[in-house]
Amino acid sequence: MHEWSRIAAVAAGVLVAGSAFGQSTQVQGTPRSLVELPPVVVTGNPLGSALFDLAVPVTVLLGEQLRQRLAPSLGETLNGEPGISSSYFGPGASRPVIRGLDGERIRILSNGVANLDASGTSVDHAVSIEPLLVDRIEVVRGPAAILYGGSAVGGVVNVVDSRIATENNPRGVTGAVDTRFGSNDREKAVVGRVDVGLDGGLNLHFDAFRRDNDDLRIPGFARSARLRATTPPPNGVENTGTLVNSSTRSDGGAVGASYVWAQGYFGGSVSTLNSTYGTVQEPEVSIKLDQTRIDLAGERRDIAAFDAVRFKFGRSSYRHAEIDAGAVGTVFRNQGFDMRVEAVHKPIGPFRGTVGFQSTRFEFEAVGDEAFLPRTSSRTNGVFLFEEVKIDALTLQAGGRLERHSIGALDDPNFGPAQTRSFSTKSASIGGVYSLGRTYAVALNLSRTERAPNYQELFANGPHIATNAFEIGNRAFGLEVSNAVDLSLRKREGRVTGSAGVFYNRFSNFIALVSDATFVDPDPVRNLPGLRYTGVPAEFKGAEASARMLLVDRPYRIALDLKGDITRAENTDTGEPLPRISPMRFGGGLSFEQGPLTARIDAMRVRGQDRVSAGELPTDGYTMVNASIGYRMNVPMAKLDLFLRGVNLLNREARNHVSFIKDLAPYGRRGVVAGLRATF
Repeated sequence: MHEWSRIAAVAAGVLVAGSAFGQSTQVQGTPRSLVELPPVVVTGNPLGSALFDLAVPVTVLLGEQLRQRLAPSLGETLNGEPGISSSYFGPGASRPVIRGLDGERIRILSNGVANLDASGTSVDHAVSIEPLLVDRIEVVRGPAAILYGGSAVGGVVNVVDSRIATENNPRGVTGAVDTRFGSNDREKAVVGRVDVGLDGGLNLHFDAFRRDNDDLRIPGFARSARLRATTPPPNGVENTGTLVNSSTRSDGGAVGASYVWAQGYFGGSVSTLNSTYGTVQEPEVSIKLDQTRIDLAGERRDIAAFDAVRFKFGRSSYRHAEIDAGAVGTVFRNQGFDMRVEAVHKPIGPFRGTVGFQSTRFEFEAVGDEAFLPRTSSRTNGVFLFEEVKIDALTLQAGGRLERHSIGALDDPNFGPAQTRSFSTKSASIGGVYSLGRTYAVALNLSRTERAPNYQELFANGPHIATNAFEIGNRAFGLEVSNAVDLSLRKREGRVTGSAGVFYNRFSNFIALVSDATFVDPDPVRNLPGLRYTGVPAEFKGAEASARMLLVDRPYRIALDLKGDITRAENTDTGEPLPRISPMRFGGGLSFEQGPLTARIDAMRVRGQDRVSAGELPTDGYTMVNASIGYRMNVPMAKLDLFLRGVNLLNREARNHVSFIKDLAPYGRRGVVAGLRATF
């Protein structure tokens, strides 16, 4: 039996055994599940469903769990959740990677609409979302093309905030102030927010933040032992103790307003984010990022044949400049909008469903010495249908989506003549959740996704220092087609709760960035290796599991959390592994709660990765141990939450195999993070 199936089998056994455990360890009082299932999740189902009832696997972070996980980047905030890793390009830039898929195959949303930055273009480009301002993160693991398009073939990360209020604030004025301090990078962060509810249904929102991080301190050498054994340091001196050029400075804020009435709401917000961070790969290069967003959202309930009609619109103006030794080198710009309309129809017999339309348009431009792309324009229009029907204990969910894509490049002597490619894509899925009583459920989801190649895969042709290579696209690419299946067992009640599942995703014409041994750099001084976008048949398979076991319920609570995942990805023609695939991970945590006091210790074992593609070095495994303690107290007019978290307590050298620069940039040394949150 493969390792990936062993994880699922063991986890399923734990869930099943939980029933017997719960019966044999009954103590005073009714056992309570420690899993707080959010009442409604909309990212995986526009009808709004409980987490337990979704056919697709969804992870949700919110509340205290989210605050404990917060990191300077979205990728590191989510890294370690089952099936989720990160593209770690130092502390300043990290994008979520789901089940081995990254970049433009993962759709990152802000309140349900595209974020429209440049993070999918290059691993050294930060996601323009500040985790400190986030209320909730929902992650769909696996294909979500029906609702969000072919670029969601790997999954969706939806970041939710409260800048546009959807309900009236009955308390009038509420708010919060968070401060954080970290020892490893001398982090100093503060964020404040105020929400005001006025008579007549008008609601206002204000928020602002600032974060400063110095260069990250590391436990040993910056370069890995394998790299040191094969390649001399660029300047003749090995860097130890500090990850040079990894500091970040960020600030931003937003104002929002909405009008809420009995049948719906309508509102808007304006937000800005500014960040300057080092790129690690190039000691003299930093990136200055600026984004301004305008968002509109509304909902009207009970209108004609529809229970609700929802509208969301986001317009983004994004720019970042790569600054080399004080001089502006390459400038990237991305300007565009994403618009989405959903109409939830009233029941037609046993069917509940949603019909929707989505339109996305943006123009991307890179100008300067390291511009590896011409100016491009991308347009996508899509329509979709999602239906749900319940038949006794079975809930069926199915849908389809049609899209029309146009991707064009302007004439440029460095990249070739002007060209526009057009594609029509069709995607469909069907899934079901079968409840075995109130406690267990089995979920199965089948999907077929067609994805159009993006502007980078089509038109790249130049040096890209972030990947330390010369990247080459293919203007003749056709569609990337995938067929996926996801099967899971879930348990929501009793002393053991959680889920265990397996997935399989097979691609024809999977567009991978692979080493090209025949390439010769036209610049003999630079002499970069070639990475060529190549269509190959590929398969991704793996398993994910998480469980929580309530050990003691009175007079305090002690719970054990277990989780693990594994992903295997390979070229099915050659049997060779695909690059940058996360190794097997497993671990657990022990938590304690009594009144205002909470404490927790976590350990995660990350196995070494020796299944590598051409041009990759293997990565050693490591064990990461973290611990935290928190205390809540009430003061006049406010509640105070204090926490202290210790990170990498064993002071291990830890490298993320998914990262392009894993042999240059380890994670931080042993350190502490302290924080105080005041809510009123």
